[in-house]
Amino acid sequence: MQTDTHEPAIERASRLAETQRFENHVDPASIAQILGQMKALVDRVMGEAGLYAPEHAAIAIKQAQGDSVEASMILRSFRQSLTRRYQTEMLDTENMRLERRISSAFREIPGGQILGPTRDYTQRLIEEDIAWETQASTEAKREELEKSLKTDMDAEQLDQTYPRISDVLKEQDLVRSVDEHENRAVFDATRNPIAYPAPRSAALQTLARSETGGMMALGYSAMRGQGGDHPTIGELRVGLACLKVTDKRGRTRHLGRIRVTESANISKIKVRKKDPVPYMSLGYGLCFGQNETKAICMGILDRSMRVPGDGAPAVSQEFVLHHLEGPDSYGFIQSLTMPEYVGMASELHDLRAAIERERRSREAKTARVKSEPISSVDPA
Repeated sequence: MQTDTHEPAIERASRLAETQRFENHVDPASIAQILGQMKALVDRVMGEAGLYAPEHAAIAIKQAQGDSVEASMILRSFRQSLTRRYQTEMLDTENMRLERRISSAFREIPGGQILGPTRDYTQRLIEEDIAWETQASTEAKREELEKSLKTDMDAEQLDQTYPRISDVLKEQDLVRSVDEHENRAVFDATRNPIAYPAPRSAALQTLARSETGGMMALGYSAMRGQGGDHPTIGELRVGLACLKVTDKRGRTRHLGRIRVTESANISKIKVRKKDPVPYMSLGYGLCFGQNETKAICMGILDRSMRVPGDGAPAVSQEFVLHHLEGPDSYGFIQSLTMPEYVGMASELHDLRAAIERERRSREAKTARVKSEPISSVDPA
């Protein structure tokens, strides 16, 4: 394809990519529409970018035309431009305003199960009538759903707080740490390079910003035996947690609530001879928004990376933390589309030279064979 000589090819390519948003001549998607109807995508982008900013995540999604990894890179770049003024306090997830709380390990838990919003029990059948939705039909559907829900009971239930199942198990001495001597120093992986073995805080922070699809693949590999962890969900929580920060004067300030997903996985521990009794351990996951798959896989990998040895991908800290870094992985893969003319020309030159040497060697060998006289055979 010819390019305009007055316009650099790179600038032209960028403009062509931008025009794809306007190809069909349809009304542009508003930020409110993305926030209201693509919540799962917004939550995923915020988590992988490491920035809780729903409106900016929606802008990044629109700019990236729905590409979640590209949107995460855009939002992470925006995050890097911000000034950090406060130190965040530890989230108190025990007192979070719950929207969903389940346990696969126990049928009865203190406070009861709260199924909340989930598609775990729905059939994955395409609903073609969505294609013909209008503002009036969606409003009617919303009113119908609200009438069918027991909002009064739900509101009363949501205002309560419940103890963590993991705390109950710890009180009964049924759950212990995988390694009593593990490094628990607070480490900021966004400002300092990770050295291995990494503190658990660095591993958890990196997992919280990791690419969801990659985490699911490695988490599944661990469950299939390539990591030694097939957990049971002790407790999965989705809700609004209070966010508090400490200013430079040491004062604690309440900024509001953020939606998070928390998963506490229960796993068996191989009993050693010196252990008096068997016990279980926990794998922990916490991420922005409602992203249960990511939180569960985060707990699986948290547990797997604390397994002694390095016999599987999910066990190796270096393998997991480096290869799940979405923007880095994306950047390296996309770099393959960049010009590599000089390197390829050099490799082809060496390959052609090797082929020519082999050809000459074969020709010389053939010539020697033809020039040698045929020895007479003595019939005796």
